[in-house]
Amino acid sequence: MTEVILEISRWAIPAVLFFIPTYSYLKGLRVYEVFVAGAEDGFRVAVKIIPFLVGMLVAIGVFRASGAMDLLARLLDPLLRMIGVPGEVLPLAILRPLSGGGALGVAAELISHYGPDSFIGRLSSVMQGSTDTTFYVLTVYFGSVGIRRYRYALALGLIADISSLLAAVAVCRMMFG
Repeated sequence: MTEVILEISRWAIPAVLFFIPTYSYLKGLRVYEVFVAGAEDGFRVAVKIIPFLVGMLVAIGVFRASGAMDLLARLLDPLLRMIGVPGEVLPLAILRPLSGGGALGVAAELISHYGPDSFIGRLSSVMQGSTDTTFYVLTVYFGSVGIRRYRYALALGLIADISSLLAAVAVCRMMFG
């Protein structure tokens, strides 16, 4: 069964890449012209979100380089230890809403240091899979359509991140002890 799934996985993307232009051609669309128009739109969106991304990346760099992230982790550590969250994962929990790449680096460091089968390694993996890069999502998606006032989206995204962190801890405690 595993070999069948692996073979399907291997051919899924080439099949989709072959199917879409073929289907479009059979429907009478001018496939290449539509592709070029879509690529032009994608390029315009990419250029439009660059200022938002630069601003976010600078803010993250300042947050980390100033030591504010470490200070926040130290302040939150006693509170989170009371509810069973290991202090070692706090930098990951703080960085995950800000930067997917940065969070992945922290998770890799935790897994490398504590081992993939340790509680912290497993919790890091679950956190990576169950939380989102809230600030990145807001920056890219809202920036691409020109929304500058987020209203409740930021607060709700951060509440979802906290909920996901607590759920990841609870699931890992139930599954791995």
